[in-house]
Amino acid sequence: MNLQLTNPLAFIDLETTGINISTDRIVEIAIVKILPDGTKQVKRKLINPQMPIPKASSDVHGITDEMVKDAPTFKQIANEIKQFLQHCDLAGYNSNRFDLPMLIEEFLRAGLEFSTDGIKTLDVQKIFHMMEQRTLSAAYKFYCDKQLDGAHSAEADATATWEVLEAQVLRYPQIGNNVQSIVKFTGEDDIVDFARRFVRENGVEVFNFGKHKGKPVTQVLKEEPQYYDWMMKGDFSMNTKQKLTEILNRTLLKKG
Repeated sequence: MNLQLTNPLAFIDLETTGINISTDRIVEIAIVKILPDGTKQVKRKLINPQMPIPKASSDVHGITDEMVKDAPTFKQIANEIKQFLQHCDLAGYNSNRFDLPMLIEEFLRAGLEFSTDGIKTLDVQKIFHMMEQRTLSAAYKFYCDKQLDGAHSAEADATATWEVLEAQVLRYPQIGNNVQSIVKFTGEDDIVDFARRFVRENGVEVFNFGKHKGKPVTQVLKEEPQYYDWMMKGDFSMNTKQKLTEILNRTLLKKG
């Protein structure tokens, strides 16, 4: 194995009803977990999203309402998934912008907190786009010289993503061969919220949108406390609201 792992690395791929983090739901999850000794463990579940699957989405991943009508809801399997991911660093293809935010939203809707504090989140797509600018199927062909059979099957995509990362580690010595060095290389080692409403600049959380873009979050919360209420009532992801509340609580503690 080319990767040197300290913690297990879990490659996550989701198939969903759509791409809206706040309103869409997971219909399939596959996790390919690679242990430091190279052993692979796989968990795959069809999930009843408790909403109709649009035909446009079914046309992409092949999962229909009929296929998931007797499947468990996410809430019913949430604890099982959380335990499977325990002590893992997390990886995927476009995972920091879609799969992980979606998964965290589902955990929060199920009443479970899934913290990524101290966890490395490695997005294989970021390396690929920085180096080659291609799709997952093209990445698989480029790095592994294989055709990706079963694309948009969650397990096939997650497994292919792992194989692509293995090949990237071999091809690009400059990215290193451990999760910490790779995440640092991609510049995503310090994510605040997955929707990127906040970013860190010189270790300080600042707004990344709207009239306060570039301003420290703590400064805005002190000068315009009603902005917190506006965001909490607004159409922001639960993960964004959770992080905002954490920052507010830290701010209040410092005041005390």
